Amino acid sequence: MIVFTYSGQGSQQPGMGAAWQEHPSWELVEEASEEAGRDIAHLLLEADADELRQTRNAQLATFVTSMVILDAVERLGVDAAGHAGHSLGEYSALTAAGVLDFGGAVGLVVERGEAMQAAAGDRTGTMAAVLGLDDEGVEAACEATAGDVWVANFNAPGQVVIAGDPDAISAAGEAAREAGAKRVTGLEVSGAFHTPFMAAAGDRLRAAVEAADVRRPEGIVVANVDALEHDDPEAWRSLLNAQLTRPVRWHQSLQRLSELGFTTFVELGPGSILTGLVKRTLKKAKRLTVNTPDDLDRLLEELATAPEAAPPVHHEGEHLFATERLVVSPCAGVFTPVEDLGVGGTVATGQLLGRIGSEEVRSPFAGLLMGWLALDTERVTSSQPIAWLQVP
Repeated sequence: MIVFTYSGQGSQQPGMGAAWQEHPSWELVEEASEEAGRDIAHLLLEADADELRQTRNAQLATFVTSMVILDAVERLGVDAAGHAGHSLGEYSALTAAGVLDFGGAVGLVVERGEAMQAAAGDRTGTMAAVLGLDDEGVEAACEATAGDVWVANFNAPGQVVIAGDPDAISAAGEAAREAGAKRVTGLEVSGAFHTPFMAAAGDRLRAAVEAADVRRPEGIVVANVDALEHDDPEAWRSLLNAQLTRPVRWHQSLQRLSELGFTTFVELGPGSILTGLVKRTLKKAKRLTVNTPDDLDRLLEELATAPEAAPPVHHEGEHLFATERLVVSPCAGVFTPVEDLGVGGTVATGQLLGRIGSEEVRSPFAGLLMGWLALDTERVTSSQPIAWLQVP
């Protein structure tokens, strides 16, 4: 079983979009720029480290990069039954699962970044990573410290991030060292994210989340706040609001996905931070990272050799394994399938499956047609799944 994971703020780096500029999926950058009213291509190609470090820029650039990579992976016919994102990455996960549409998600990410940057400016805060001490030990160090300091990220066993007032961070870090922490390292961030310091940002974001179109997920999405999967759109509204002031329970989320039957974790976005956290948390899990177009062929090769796993418990729906592929729409328009191909029929590489207007839809794969994912005369968007094939 495959789960896609999505990068959070801090993974951004100058020029991270350059490798994708000539790829067809780059069209999402233009679409996102129109939606956001900002030049996102500049952020992905020309912005320096200082400009990208600004929360409003880091979040938007990272989200769009992850969506470009997701689109490129889906064009290969590869999909996942599960999604999870770290902090900002949760918006990528929800977009991938259909909870948020792309345009609406861009608007929410813009509002989130602006709100968090403003909240960070209102009250000075920082963050630090505590290494080599268990969750309980770090929580105890924070609770024993006078001043405002809390756990912000449970990233992996022995890797916890704390956040709050700088003086309280220093005191809690010393208490953690006395309790056995091997190292406490300050992070280059502009605020104390995922703590009560972000309450003002939560208040501002709430109106945007309430106005957003939020739908039931297609597949499993595990939430940062409680490390559980949720189907109810109203629950996701509450979780997105709570996320800003509550800790990210990342390694608990990875454990939950493992319990649900997921064995292959593919990180989509800049960097490979989440891949490293999977390695620390789930020793036997298969780990892959897609950062550039060069990684796409390797992804197909690795998934082709991945063993199939049992479907996750307590979940209904169809799941794509390594022996299955999606054929996606090459453009937007009304889909008309060919008349002589039914479910269970044999499909050859390059075979005509239907048309979108005058544009032909041909299968890049050979296999058995397991099902149509677009209906006759349905209006589809570019890269929308059309058919589901089982390949040899």
